[in-house]
Amino acid sequence: QVQLVESGGGLVQAGGSLRLSCAASGTIFSINTMGWYRQTPGNQRELVATITGGGSTNYADSVKGRFTISRDNAENTVYLQMNSLKPEDTALYYCNAEIRLRAWRNWSDYWGQGTQVTVSS
Repeated sequence: QVQLVESGGGLVQAGGSLRLSCAASGTIFSINTMGWYRQTPGNQRELVATITGGGSTNYADSVKGRFTISRDNAENTVYLQMNSLKPEDTALYYCNAEIRLRAWRNWSDYWGQGTQVTVSS
């Protein structure tokens, strides 16, 4: 059984910063890409940033230069440092990880339960 547990969300004023964390736990053989997505009511979940096991990153245009994704492979943890936050960054942020439970198993996608980020103007 695999769990992704997010933390670090909250309420912040525009221009402020937050750091999200997501730790994967359970019987894990390997983790490939990890990432953050966000969703607002009535809208589809959208990509915020991803990072591969080798450290290659990808960002949504809307967060480039403001957000930084990083990971600690030894701790199976991914982080999202969010600076210069804007009201339009308000959303429920979800952690995602591509995980293989055993060497002979296929990769599967896992999601956290989400952490709310609210940016006031």
